[in-house]
Amino acid sequence: MNLVVLGLSLSSAWGNGHATTYRALLRAFAARGHRVTFLERDVPWYAENRDLTDPEYCDLAFYRDLDDLVRWHDAVAAADAVIVGSYVPDGVAVGRFAQRTAHGAVAFYDIDTPVTLAKLARGDHEYLSPEIIPGYDLYLSFTGGPVLEALRRDYGAPMAEVLYCSADPDRYHPMPGAARRWDLSYLGTYSDDRQPVLERLLIEPARRAPHLRFAVAGPQYPAHIDWPPNVERMEHVGPADHAEFYAVSRFTLNVTRADMVRWGWSPSVRLFEAACCGTPVISDVWDGLDALFRPGAEILLARGSDEVLSALLGTDDAARDRIAAAAQARALGAHTAAHRAAELEAHLRAAMRRGTGTDSPRIKERVSL
Repeated sequence: MNLVVLGLSLSSAWGNGHATTYRALLRAFAARGHRVTFLERDVPWYAENRDLTDPEYCDLAFYRDLDDLVRWHDAVAAADAVIVGSYVPDGVAVGRFAQRTAHGAVAFYDIDTPVTLAKLARGDHEYLSPEIIPGYDLYLSFTGGPVLEALRRDYGAPMAEVLYCSADPDRYHPMPGAARRWDLSYLGTYSDDRQPVLERLLIEPARRAPHLRFAVAGPQYPAHIDWPPNVERMEHVGPADHAEFYAVSRFTLNVTRADMVRWGWSPSVRLFEAACCGTPVISDVWDGLDALFRPGAEILLARGSDEVLSALLGTDDAARDRIAAAAQARALGAHTAAHRAAELEAHLRAAMRRGTGTDSPRIKERVSL
């Protein structure tokens, strides 16, 4: 299969979770014998923080603006399938270009589905608008559960399928002998709606347990945050160092954005990456999480500071190791990049069969684009 992806970023993991998701998925997809081209908008904040410039599993190219994207007309037209990702700059226009140009199936890969739906409800069409959704042969959603029916029913998506994020076990794996540095760590970019939960599940426990060690890694945190002295702050940890970050953490924390909590079924990539590294996760609570990891056996859940401290202070090393091993087995058995690549291939092939006929919703929609 010849696949073209127009995504937010593959070259830089700075300030976004898309790059690591694309890297794991597309590496595994290429390993299945497919050819991949990734087209990325050349923007200064990623250009100044690139940690991948020549991936061995795909052709990576940059375009300056919509006019420059036209240089890739023939590649998009010739592709068996084209994927447009969420948060792509000028995403509506990019989506129209893909739908108008491609002869193969065209999919939208939403790594932010609940956020996208909240934006659509507000009339915010930053990267997706309701009128172009029926023109996508396939809507791939980071979120599963009831959101899939909402996409079909309320927005006219011809096909809506879940494609969760994943972890690459070649890059995310245990590091035996790594010295524990923190009792609880958190890896994530600052977000207004996540911050109150981070306050409740990490910062307050740090204040109440000054003898424990904590870490928060990620960019864009405001200067006014009052970090306790036992919380170590790091502005950025690159993907190459994620496994070590987890390895030196006794536990790591998962905090979910508010829109994703409302819909549920929205696992963060850190759940799978930490599990593959053998680091148990303490997570906030949302619908669908128990379908991915068994609470108490493969993951620990916390609604407040008391439950976090109970997990940190009341879980001995043997119990911690049992949870870590069970989580790792679950991730390796169902949530690796290889699993997702096989799912992606099946979804794209189904869209290719459905989406190129004369009765395809996209073919009809192209008349009006």
